Amino acid sequence: MILPRLLALVVALALCVAAPARAGVTLLRDADVEHALRQLAAPVLGAAGLSPSQVRILVIDDSSLNAFVADNQHIFLHSGLIMKLDSAAALQAVLAHEAAHIANGHLARRMGNMRSARTAAGLGLLLAAATAAATRDGQVAAGIAAGTQGSALRRFFAHTRAEEAAADIATIRYLKRAGIDTSAAVEVMELFRGQEALSVGRQDPYMRTHPLTRDRLRALKGMVAGNPGGTRDATAQYWFSRAKGKLTAFKRAPSWTLRRLKDSPSQDIALMRQAVAHHRQSDRARALKAIDGALALRPRDPFLIELKGQILLESRQFGAAVQVYQKAAAIAPREPLIQGGLGRALLAAGNPRAALTPLERARSRDVSDARVLRDLAVAYARTGQNGMASVVTAERYALGGRMADAELHAKRASGLLPRGSGPWQRAQDVLNAAQRAQRR
Repeated sequence: MILPRLLALVVALALCVAAPARAGVTLLRDADVEHALRQLAAPVLGAAGLSPSQVRILVIDDSSLNAFVADNQHIFLHSGLIMKLDSAAALQAVLAHEAAHIANGHLARRMGNMRSARTAAGLGLLLAAATAAATRDGQVAAGIAAGTQGSALRRFFAHTRAEEAAADIATIRYLKRAGIDTSAAVEVMELFRGQEALSVGRQDPYMRTHPLTRDRLRALKGMVAGNPGGTRDATAQYWFSRAKGKLTAFKRAPSWTLRRLKDSPSQDIALMRQAVAHHRQSDRARALKAIDGALALRPRDPFLIELKGQILLESRQFGAAVQVYQKAAAIAPREPLIQGGLGRALLAAGNPRAALTPLERARSRDVSDARVLRDLAVAYARTGQNGMASVVTAERYALGGRMADAELHAKRASGLLPRGSGPWQRAQDVLNAAQRAQRR
């Protein structure tokens, strides 16, 4: 039964994706970046008593500085914040702070105060996971666009000063418990010094949702002074540098990246960044030379292999892309974004039947990936399975909040699929969700 997951996903992710500062946002999806963030988050989530496997860290394509949570299972980071920070410990301090909001039940109380799903819709409940399409200009990955109502969402996401004080105390406790340098928390807060004097329109959204005062900063410094210690772990710094390096390579101008290759902390990261920059300049030969250089240093790194597959796929070298994605998927069979990339390459190579297996694997592990749902519908349609194509399309539209379109495709799927089968039941779940939406 998909309905409980579907409705929960629409409520939770829509509110999460609806960043307080923007009228529309894009969620960047990249297996390498998300893996790096999981490595950084695991110790602080564990210290907070949260399961690292149950809390996802996702990146919003936004140059401003912000981080927020909207339920117990998602922490969102603006790409601008990751690119602004200088250390893994600083990013871990941000994650610890957001984990504190989850562990302390701040968002849970707000969700409990929401009287109905209609109220949620009033807060900008439009998860456009379904409408996310191919990357733009070779950007990191597919995105999720969401329509929001900014002022209502700012009120929903804005933490009180009491909540911030409690989260600050918990942040230091989590960092110390995880063995991470507690002074990193002050390092983060120093980024926002003086912003309280700015007009609201000029403040970073983090400042508007996490009120910072001189007293709060002074109290945080006092807590750090009373709880010194912790380390700046080299492995954590590597993964932070890799995530930041990949984001900047895709988000900054290629010339900017190429001028700063020497700033990379390791040769494999420098070569990865160089490969991205040349790929964005449509220089396939140099891009492949650079990524092959990185792979010579880390030959079984599935994320570097995936990047090579992306370069080949976006350069229309479909057969070669399939082979490279197959290698990445064999090394990391549980990575849904890699499985989705393999399916996409097989589709582009004209083999939709073979594409079904990796795409279904990707869907089973990440039902919110709109790009996979789109590709899966194409693969089913090209193999003559129109009922399955319709039910997947219905789910895609439902996740995007386009309930009228979802209902249309769900009805079509119901007439094509065997009554009582699993896919038929999925179509009924979408129909029920669409009908409930119409009654509100």
